[in-house]
Amino acid sequence: MGSNDGDHPGSVADFTAVPTLVGARVTLAPLSLDHVPDLAEAVAEGDLWQTWYTRIPSPDDMAAAVQHRLDLRAAGEWVPWAVVRLDTGKAVGMTSFLNIRADNRKLEIGSTWLATSTQRTGINSDAKLLQLTHAFDTLGCVAVEFRTHWHNQQSRAAIARLGAKQDGILRNNDIWRDGTLRDTVVFSIIESEWPTVRLSLTEKVAGRAR
Repeated sequence: MGSNDGDHPGSVADFTAVPTLVGARVTLAPLSLDHVPDLAEAVAEGDLWQTWYTRIPSPDDMAAAVQHRLDLRAAGEWVPWAVVRLDTGKAVGMTSFLNIRADNRKLEIGSTWLATSTQRTGINSDAKLLQLTHAFDTLGCVAVEFRTHWHNQQSRAAIARLGAKQDGILRNNDIWRDGTLRDTVVFSIIESEWPTVRLSLTEKVAGRAR
């Protein structure tokens, strides 16, 4: 693994492909403009886009946000998915691979948001199980990273529940939309931790653990 030519596992072509991933509760479908109506409805739950420490598009901005991710996909920089519930067939959020480093077999899972109604339903655990399985088992990653705003306590707790360890805090890492400075908390799961994380997530998706 780690070759950057051809279509072998771990190549750039593999890292930037957007496969359909089917789990027990969700399908991660390659993001498209067809998902915009569902996503606009999902983000309206609880006015998610107004949370000050996140970058979540408003219903009116959803089409532009999806197109932006599609442009990044076309440039080979992001791998964006819509999170589609199996029980309803509706898209309830988005997630992506970004900061892709095929040469070092590393990437970040990020730019993720999910409708308020999906919380504590196993939806997030199933989506992350699908992404991590693809990253570690198919792409041969040695590490997968997660990043979030210091003040996003809900996101930090959710990442920790996945089994990720906190690597550190990047101080004044971003200038936020209102001009404030963001401290970024960095977490990761490494290759040797993946079997235990996989078991934990599998139990959560099955409803046998929290």
